[in-house]
Parts: sequence; C-alpha cells; structure tokens
Amino acid sequence: MTTALVRMPGISLESFARAGGLHPDQVRRLVTLGLLDPVADARDDMRFPPSQLILLGRIERLHAGLALNYASLGLVIDLLDRIAELESALRTRSRPTGVSSWTRTD
Repeated sequence: MTTALVRMPGISLESFARAGGLHPDQVRRLVTLGLLDPVADARDDMRFPPSQLILLGRIERLHAGLALNYASLGLVIDLLDRIAELESALRTRSRPTGVSSWTRTD
C-alpha cells in the first residue's frame, strides 16, 4: 500500500455527495449524464472542484422547481447559459446616439 505525499485537489465523491445532500450513486449518475465534470486522481477516483457544488445546486433547483428529469437538464442549463450570454452582450453593446433604452437605467 502506498500513501500519496501530495493531497489531490478537489472534493472526494463521498464528501461532495454529502455536501450536496445526495447519495454517491446519484452523483455518479449525474456524471454519467454529463451534468457534472469531475477530475480523476492518480487512483482514478472522482474528485470535484468546489465550483461543481454550485452547479449541483443549480441542477437540483431546476429538477425540483421545474419537475424536469435529469436527462433533460443538460439542455436546459445550456439554454439558460446561452440566454445569459446574449443578455450580457446586449447590455454591453453600444447604442446609437439619441436612441433611448427600452428600460430605465436610473
């Protein structure tokens, strides 16, 4: 048996599942569906960046709030992210002189 001298970054599967309030098997299912993106360590164990906890919360809110199945959530998340990008681009786009915004900015 060998012991790693360097601690691997990220959160272990069990700790990640516990922090997200899910069973590790459910987290594995979300990984299989491509909703979560773990990093494999030297022993091929899944480890999760802390930012994945935010994504997990979003997944669970959409699942509960919209009664969507997990398989469809990938598409919904992609569409919501694209909408956010387009809205951001629209806000930062320069307007022609003399044209007022359709929303109040004050």
